[in-house]
Amino acid sequence: MKTKNQLKFLIMCSFLLSFFNLIAQDWANLKWYQDENAVLLSLLTSSSRVVFMGNSITQCWKENKPEFFSENPYICRGLSGQTTPQMLVRFRQDVIALQPKVVVILAGTNDIAGNTGPTTLEMIMDNLSSMAEIANANGIKVILCSFLTAYDYPWKKSMEPNIKIPLLNEMIKKYCKKTGFIYLDYFTSIANEQNGMKSEFTSDGVHCTFKGYEVMESLVKPVIEKALKKW
Repeated sequence: MKTKNQLKFLIMCSFLLSFFNLIAQDWANLKWYQDENAVLLSLLTSSSRVVFMGNSITQCWKENKPEFFSENPYICRGLSGQTTPQMLVRFRQDVIALQPKVVVILAGTNDIAGNTGPTTLEMIMDNLSSMAEIANANGIKVILCSFLTAYDYPWKKSMEPNIKIPLLNEMIKKYCKKTGFIYLDYFTSIANEQNGMKSEFTSDGVHCTFKGYEVMESLVKPVIEKALKKW
């Protein structure tokens, strides 16, 4: 006969197994934006629709400055904690199907943190390239953003983002020069001398403050206008 503690343990194990099975069934979180996508697909496509694909930095952008999206034909498709392989899985649903004129891709810092397992800079670059090339094949102008920056990750120490991020940014820049995609440099305006974020632009060393988003907006809007003029 099982003791009370053993029963509690088995119930907890059962709960955790069910929880992780649920996550495994939607690893890329495809359901997150499905309802919003359905609404957009029922509307006429804007002649200047822009989709922002990313992680928590993009998701929190809309949460901190919703008017940036509501006052412009901009669609936020950021998801907290996501890595580039997860974004690649949902890229057709959350970007291509919405028929934007431009996609702004800011992704990869969670890969360096190891959120979905060990990775290399080359693997991150492969995923970014795949998203960019899928968009280009569907007639969507591509803006690939530099990583912002981080000296260290609060949730995953000693991953050396202050070293890896500048290296990956250089890879993205070279790729854009080779392909003709637009490279957007956030890093130079956001980073301090240690390749961390300037204190006025962040609250935790990774995510932006209101002022940080103001800097990003001042940089991205002219680049979007440039991309739209190419149509």
